[in-house]
Amino acid sequence: MKSIFIFFIFFIFSSQAAGLVSDSDFEVQVGNKLLLYVPGEAEFDKPFEVDKNGQINIPEIGRFDVVGKTTAQITLELRPILGQFFIAIDDFYVEISSRDIFIKILGYVNNPSQVSIPDDGNIQMVIAKADGLKPGAQLDRLQIRRSNEVIEFNYKAYLDTGNITLLPPLKSGDTVFVPVSPLLGNVQIDFDAQTLSATGDASDDTAITILGEVHNPGSFSYKDNMSILDALMRSEGVTRYADVTKIRVIVDKKPVIFDLKAYLDTPTNSNMPELKAGSTIYVPIMVDDVNTTSRTVYIMGEVQKPGAYEAADSTNFLDILANAGGPTRFAETRQIKILTPEGESILFDLQSYSEGTTTAKVPDLNPGDVIFVPEKTDVNEKSWLKIPTKRAIKIIGAIQSPGRYEWSSEMDFTDLLAHAGGPTKGANINDIKIVRNGDVTKRFDLEKYTITDGQIQLPQLLAGDTIIVEELPVDPGNNKSQWIRQESSKSIYIMGQVGSPGRYAFNDNMHFLDILSAADGPNESADIRNIRITHRNGQKAKVSKLNLSMYFETGDETLFPNVLPGDTIFVPEKDKDWLRTPKERVVRIMGAVQKPGRYSFDDTMSILDVLAEAGGPSSSALIDKIVVVNHSCCKEQSRIFDLEEFIKSPNSANLPVLRAGDTLFVPDKGQDLLSQFKDNFVDFITIIAIVVGL
Repeated sequence: MKSIFIFFIFFIFSSQAAGLVSDSDFEVQVGNKLLLYVPGEAEFDKPFEVDKNGQINIPEIGRFDVVGKTTAQITLELRPILGQFFIAIDDFYVEISSRDIFIKILGYVNNPSQVSIPDDGNIQMVIAKADGLKPGAQLDRLQIRRSNEVIEFNYKAYLDTGNITLLPPLKSGDTVFVPVSPLLGNVQIDFDAQTLSATGDASDDTAITILGEVHNPGSFSYKDNMSILDALMRSEGVTRYADVTKIRVIVDKKPVIFDLKAYLDTPTNSNMPELKAGSTIYVPIMVDDVNTTSRTVYIMGEVQKPGAYEAADSTNFLDILANAGGPTRFAETRQIKILTPEGESILFDLQSYSEGTTTAKVPDLNPGDVIFVPEKTDVNEKSWLKIPTKRAIKIIGAIQSPGRYEWSSEMDFTDLLAHAGGPTKGANINDIKIVRNGDVTKRFDLEKYTITDGQIQLPQLLAGDTIIVEELPVDPGNNKSQWIRQESSKSIYIMGQVGSPGRYAFNDNMHFLDILSAADGPNESADIRNIRITHRNGQKAKVSKLNLSMYFETGDETLFPNVLPGDTIFVPEKDKDWLRTPKERVVRIMGAVQKPGRYSFDDTMSILDVLAEAGGPSSSALIDKIVVVNHSCCKEQSRIFDLEEFIKSPNSANLPVLRAGDTLFVPDKGQDLLSQFKDNFVDFITIIAIVVGL
């Protein structure tokens, strides 16, 4: 029993030893995983994967080349290097944790990528890792690219037989490429196995190609003793439009006509061409025979099936249009043209005919006629060449999409305006001009039309008219060139102390405050108590005065003058009235005050009011000797006013009488003689003190 146990233990160790030897002889490849045993180091617990460059990334050391080396070689090379950074390296060894390899798969697969498979894996495992093949992959010409070598193999043959020997072995770093079927080109389609026959099952020069009026044209694999009937059945038979009496068969580049109907009536092999690999079968479309009364009519343009059509005498315009599949959704059915061989052009409005709004008859067709269905003109597309002048109306100016548009008598002014996108936000809709034959025949107020619920009649338009929508002037402070776009007779002028003086559009529905707001209102320097309005009426002008401050205090709307287009508003500057006011209506104040100058004066004001208007005496003012000079017709009279005494004992009887034209002088303390004497005496004493000191 003891001997048996010893033998079992010996067998186990022998097996492990054999395994170690096997691993030590194995050369490491890209994709393998290596286990580096370093006792006590947690960083080495996980295996290291060999990257595409043949290296592993070792802590403290970095990248280290391992591809093409055995585990014994790697152990010998790494042990002294790791000994510089780690202890207990005597037990260090390297072993293979996994012999996976890297394979890159590209082409017509669901997930092209780089995959990892065991070293004994095959192509099928690679395709499975890439989530399988896409429908339409060419299975008989898969490729393995290895460095400069290309290995082509038939994967379909492996699927048909299950013979694993048909699959070439893989090496780490290989690239598997799955091409697409040439029948698909670079177009990806989805189909299942049931409909594989829709595109055939072959693609090389040994296939039978079937095209024309068959249900499933394509290329099909050739089999020995294959007949035309077999080929037609592979393409699911002919369509109902096929001309089976004129089937063309090309064998060895020689065309042969095959009458399938005659063969079915008298089935003999004598009249059936023999097929060979690479043959082509064409089934033409059936065309009615042309008799002596038939004619050929051509239809082109925006129809489903343009081309030449042959019709009998009873065939009319609508029949030909129906045979062509009818107009497309891009067709301009109002302007269908019939061109005759004589050069005549006939217009037909199919839309009006179908709606019953016209009494025009469907045009007759003659041999050689050409029916042209034009493309519908896009709103955003320039239409200068597509619409003749006699059927167009031009709309220009402040419009979203100005241009030239097709005109119909069924349209009105608003239809055209809507077709052009409507006016811009800066458009002058109060004065839209209609120009006809070079003259302005109509002016239309669109705003009045909208606010009166359409009670105003819309202008009548004709083809060839030009509609002009002028643009209102913008802020003239920024763009004075815009002024010329507004007529002076429809403008109002505002000048002086406002935010944006200039010329503005104005109409009867606007208020004085509207134009003042348009000019950004009075600024901080404006004298709103003395606003002047000049009314220009023909040859005469009238001036009105407005105290806007009083309006804000009382809310009295009657204070506003009636302003009209052509009027001028002037807002004067504050405290500058003396430049324009006669001296007989002002009081002059000079000397030591905050704001000396000329001030408007009336009988209700006193000397205190004038001093207050001037900001009061300055800090250096000699307020006990204020001089009041009274102006009279004969001579000037003056008197002294003691403001300091008045403040101590206020008595209105002591206030000097002040009239318009008088002068008020507030002296400075430095001008007082006693003060000058005191200052000189102090200077004298100072000089004496200095001399004595010396």
